[in-house]
Amino acid sequence: MPEIKEEKPKKDKKKIKVYTNKSKNKRDVESVIDNLKSKYESINAEEITKFCDFPLSSNTLKALRECGYHKPTEIQRETIGLALQGKDILGAAQTGSGKTLAFLIPLLEKLYTLKWTKMDGVGSIVITPTRELAYQIFETLRKIGQHHDFSAGLIIGGKDLKFERNRMDQCNIIICTPGRLLQHMDENPLFDCVNMQILVLDEADRCLDMGFEQTMNAIIENLPPKRQTLLFSATQTRSVRDLARLSLKDPSYISVHENLEHSTPKGLSQSYVVCELKDKVSVLWSFLKNHPNKKIMVFFASCKQVKYVYEIFCKLRPGTPLLALYGTLHQLRRMDIYENFCHKQSAILFSTDLAARGLDFPAVHWVLQVDCPEDPATYIHRVGRTARYHRGGESLLMLLESEIQMVDKLKEKKIPIQKIEINPMKLNNPVRKMEAFLAKDPTLKDTAQRAFVSYAKAVYLMKDKEVFDVHALDTDSFARSLGLAIPPRIRFLQRMHAMLESKQQKKEVGRSSNNKKYFKDSEDEGVSNNFEDSGVSKPKYIPKEPSKSSQSGHFQTVENDSEDDDILTVKRKDHDIDLPSQEEIAELDMGRISKKKALSKAAMAKKILKKKIVPNKKILFNEEGEAVTSGKTKKSELALQYENENEGGIDIEKAKQVLKEEDKFDKQLFKEKVKAKHKEQKRKLKEQKKKEREDKDDFGTSESEEEPDLSWLPDPDKVYNNENEEINEEEGETDRESSPNKKQKLRNKKKNKKNTNFNADSPESGPKRKRKKLEKLTLNMDVNEAEELALMLLNKKT
Repeated sequence: MPEIKEEKPKKDKKKIKVYTNKSKNKRDVESVIDNLKSKYESINAEEITKFCDFPLSSNTLKALRECGYHKPTEIQRETIGLALQGKDILGAAQTGSGKTLAFLIPLLEKLYTLKWTKMDGVGSIVITPTRELAYQIFETLRKIGQHHDFSAGLIIGGKDLKFERNRMDQCNIIICTPGRLLQHMDENPLFDCVNMQILVLDEADRCLDMGFEQTMNAIIENLPPKRQTLLFSATQTRSVRDLARLSLKDPSYISVHENLEHSTPKGLSQSYVVCELKDKVSVLWSFLKNHPNKKIMVFFASCKQVKYVYEIFCKLRPGTPLLALYGTLHQLRRMDIYENFCHKQSAILFSTDLAARGLDFPAVHWVLQVDCPEDPATYIHRVGRTARYHRGGESLLMLLESEIQMVDKLKEKKIPIQKIEINPMKLNNPVRKMEAFLAKDPTLKDTAQRAFVSYAKAVYLMKDKEVFDVHALDTDSFARSLGLAIPPRIRFLQRMHAMLESKQQKKEVGRSSNNKKYFKDSEDEGVSNNFEDSGVSKPKYIPKEPSKSSQSGHFQTVENDSEDDDILTVKRKDHDIDLPSQEEIAELDMGRISKKKALSKAAMAKKILKKKIVPNKKILFNEEGEAVTSGKTKKSELALQYENENEGGIDIEKAKQVLKEEDKFDKQLFKEKVKAKHKEQKRKLKEQKKKEREDKDDFGTSESEEEPDLSWLPDPDKVYNNENEEINEEEGETDRESSPNKKQKLRNKKKNKKNTNFNADSPESGPKRKRKKLEKLTLNMDVNEAEELALMLLNKKT
C-alpha cells in the first residue's frame, strides 16, 4: 500500500509535465500564426521567385517540396498574396498555368490561421462543373495538404450517397459538383455550412452559365454572406449579374495573359481543315492510322457519337489503345478511364466536352476536334489539354463549309489558327467494313442510328445560328459514312417542319381573310348578293394546304406559292368561315396535335383499380364473343381463404402451403385425365375390331379384297391330268392322223382350266360345277371316246 501511495504523486507530476508541454505548443502555434498574419500585408508579387518567399506554414511548404513544386507560376504569384489578405479574386489564365494551386494554397492557409478543427465543421467549399475535375482537385489537395490535420471530402454524383451523408459533419474541406452539393443541402440534416469561410469556383464561367444557373442560385442562397470568394477559369466571366449573384465585394480581377499576343499557349500549333460531312469519319480514321504511338484526344459533340465511334473503331483496330469518356458512363468507370489515360504513353481518348475543362492529362500530343466547338471559349478549353506547363502540342479542327465563320470568331479572340489541305489520295475510307459490322450486329446498328440523330440534335441546339445550320447538313451521305444504308428518321426536325408549315398556313389564312371581296347591297349595279335567289348553293372557304416537305438529303421545306388554288372567293358579308381557333393554332405551332397529359404510375394504378382488373387472370371467349368461365379455380380451402385476403404483398410461407394443397388436387386431376385417356383408347380398339368382323364374308375374307381365297379347294389340274393320261395310254399310237387334233384338244383343255374362275358367291353347288366341267371336256370328243370315258367313270364309282 505505501508503495502505491508513493507512485500516485509521480503520475500526477507526469500529467503536469504533459500539460505544460501542450500549453507551450499552443503558444508556439499562436506565435507562428501571428507572425504569418503580420507578413500578409507586405507581400509583393514582383519580389517572389519561390514558394518559400510567401509567408506560408511549414506544413504547406514541406508538402510542396515533397511534390516537386518550387517556383510559382504567374497566376500563382499574383493571386496567392491577395487571397491570403482575404480579398475576393477573379482569376483568369491560360490552360495549364497552375490555377489549382493558386486557390488550394490560400485555402489551406486560411483554415490553418483560424486553427480550424473537425469540430468546427465545413470551412471551405470548392465547386467544379465536372466530376473528373473535382477528383483531380481532391488528389492535388491530398498531396499538398498531407501534413495538415484537416479532413476533406469528395462529394460528387455516382458515389454512395449514404456513405457521404453520415460523414458530412466531419469534413472541413468539401470538393464537389453543384448537383450533389445541393442534394445534401436539401436532404442531409448533418450538412451545416454556417461557419464556412472561403468559397472557390473552378471553371467559374461554366458553373455560372445557363446549365447550372438554377442549381448555383439555390446553393448561393444557402451560403453565409460573410465569406471570401475565389473564381478561376481560363475564360473568366465579367458579367455584373454573375458577380452580384456571388455577393463579391470589390473583387480583384487578375488576368496574367490578358495583354499577351495570343490567348492560347505559345507552344501550341493550331490548324483547321474544311471537309464535307461525309468525309469526317474517313479523315479521322486516316489521321489515327498515320499517327501511331501518339497520345491523342478526339472531341465530339454528343455522348452517343463518342460511344458509336469508340465501338466501331475497336472493331476496325487502328493499332493504338482506345478509350472513351462521356457522361452516361458509371462514375467508377469514368474515374478508371481517366486514370488509365493519364498513365498511358500512347492512346486515343474519344470524349465530349466533359474532358475539355480543367483536366490535366500529361503529355498529350494531339487534340483533334471532329465537331465544331460551340464558341471560342469551348475551343480554348479543348485545345488546352495539350501544350501544358510550357510544353508543345498540336491541334486540328474539322469544319464544314457552313461553319467557316467560326475561324473569324477565333481570330477575334486572339487565337492563331492556320488552314491546311488534305490530300484526298491518302484518305482511307473504312465505310465498307463498317457496313459489314453493322449488318452483323443489330445493337451496333442501333447505336449508329442514335449517333446520327444526336449529331443533328446537337447542331440544332447550338446557340450561334450563324455558324450552325441544321438545314445545310447532307444527312443521306452522312448516314452512309457511318455505315447506315438508310438514314434514320429525325423526329424533332419533322416536328419543326410541321410547325413551319402550320405557321405558313396561318399566314395564308390571315391573308385570304383580309382580301375578301364583298358585293354591296343594292348599289352595286343592281347585282343581287343572295345566292338563294339564283339557286346556287353557298360556297365554303377552303384554305390552301401547303405541300409537305420532301426530305431528300437536305432538311428543306418546300412551299407551294401558286395563287391559282383559291378558285372560290367569298361574295357575302354574312358568310360563315370555319377558321381555326387560337388554341388550335397554338397546338399546330407546337408541331403536333395536343395530347392528353401523360398519366403517372399512381394514376394508372387507380384507373386499373376502378376497372377491377384482376391480374394474371385468363379469360376465354367463344365464337359469339361471350366470356367462357374456364380455367383453373382454387379447390382447397386454404387457397380460397388466401385468395380472398386483402392484405398487401405476398406471404411466401403461406403461398408455399397453398401450392402444396393445390398440388394434391392437381395430381388427382392428372390421374383422372390419364384414366379417361386409356378408357377412350380401349373403346376405340373395340369399335375397330367390331367393324373388321362385320366386313368379313363367309370365307373369312373382307369385301375389300379383290379375289377370294381358294386355297382350301383341290387342284383340278391334278385330278383331270391323271384321267387324260390314262385315256391317252389306251389309245396308243394307231391313230397318228388324229394326233394333231388331240394335241390341240389338250391345249384347249389347259386354257379352259386356266381361265376357269371359281366364284365364291355363285349359288351353284359342287356337283353342278363338276358336271359343267365334264361337259366342256366332252365337247370335242368323238362318240367312241365319250363312251370309253363314261365306262371309266362308272368303273371308278363301282
